[in-house]
Amino acid sequence: MQQVSWAAGPLDWSLVDGAVPVVLKILGCASLAFLVISRRRRWWTLWLPIGVVVTALLTILVKVIVNDWWKPFPDDLPTEIMFWIGILFLGLVLAVLRMPFLRWRGRAGALLAGLLTAVFAMNQANIFYDNYPTVRTMLGPQNTVSLKDATGTGKEGVVDVPEGKTLSEVWKAPAGMPGKGTVSKTAIPGTRSGFKAQDAYVYLPPAYQANPRPQLPVLVLMAGQPGAPENWITSGQLPDIMDSFAAQHQGLAPVVVVADQLGTPFKDPLCMDSRLGKIQTYLAEDVPAWITGHLQTATDRKQWAISGLSNGGTCSLQMAVNAPQRYGAFLDISGEAEPTNGSLQNTVKQTFGGDEAAYRKVNPLDVMARTKFPDTAGMFVAGTDDNPYRAQAHQVYEAAKKAGMQAQLMELPGNHSWQVWRPGFQNNVPWLARTMGLIR
Repeated sequence: MQQVSWAAGPLDWSLVDGAVPVVLKILGCASLAFLVISRRRRWWTLWLPIGVVVTALLTILVKVIVNDWWKPFPDDLPTEIMFWIGILFLGLVLAVLRMPFLRWRGRAGALLAGLLTAVFAMNQANIFYDNYPTVRTMLGPQNTVSLKDATGTGKEGVVDVPEGKTLSEVWKAPAGMPGKGTVSKTAIPGTRSGFKAQDAYVYLPPAYQANPRPQLPVLVLMAGQPGAPENWITSGQLPDIMDSFAAQHQGLAPVVVVADQLGTPFKDPLCMDSRLGKIQTYLAEDVPAWITGHLQTATDRKQWAISGLSNGGTCSLQMAVNAPQRYGAFLDISGEAEPTNGSLQNTVKQTFGGDEAAYRKVNPLDVMARTKFPDTAGMFVAGTDDNPYRAQAHQVYEAAKKAGMQAQLMELPGNHSWQVWRPGFQNNVPWLARTMGLIR
């Protein structure tokens, strides 16, 4: 997305580029220098070394807890993130150690310096992941409306599309149509699967408000793990991306349902029907049934696609090959080659009680090795600095081509972060729209 101007207001100032990160860097470095430098010899010979040691121990403790014990992320914390965690601790620890040497006014200054150092370090980590582009995105989804208000009270007339034509070629935007779409938060129950999902978000483009209403294609979108559907609304800036596309196509854009495949932010049931839950049934049956029951959209598989980032990207490939009757296209952004919870042995044990054949039956690489998918379109996106996911993207791309898919691969600069995920989605909205028959 483009950088927001200063005139937009503080909530929309960019946290990842422009003036704000520079100001925070200056304040953070100056604050850390203030905390380190002292004219007291005992500070240099005793307390500062103590502060450095305590900081190192705290940083190592975080690394052990996160990477070895808790393991909330599929990958270890990167070295650069560990460095900024260390800077955060250093600022706070030094602020505490400076207190006995200062008067009340100086103590307030030390506390402020510690906090500024911590804010600087946290924003540097934010820049690494590009997680919160603005302050507003940190506040959660904004300007949501109830699904009832967004969809209206009844079924509207529909726009017929002749054979061989795209929707955009026969659609004429009516006067008075809204300039922006709507975002609604809603539960999608696991009626058949029994899966208890986190609440979903539904984006309806401006054309959905028209009468007659176009039969818009559907995109089911998923976040990564750890994560939740709202990540696409905030960090992913989904409403802005879709509104921008709709503005260029007379209000037309896919209906986007940001569904949950995890259950809780830190859980990973691996997007299959197994001992961990019936996630495939949820995404292949419950979510589509809810969409067709609550929204007025296209129903043909060619007009339905599924996508996601990281864990959600892996899941999109799983659904494309295991539920091709529902999804005719998929966009896999930074996904893995296979659903895994560490080693193959551990994954098979947790999902199917050690039955490797059951795992192979639904594992995408194995499915594509024995089945052809000439009527499925797939786009793989990987970051040039995203290892090992980049290599895995190439692996599944080659497998998809051998399986007869209409497969493509896109590489973008960046690592396993929103640096890749956001543009990876935005750059492929036109591809999705063409694949689903919305535009030529």
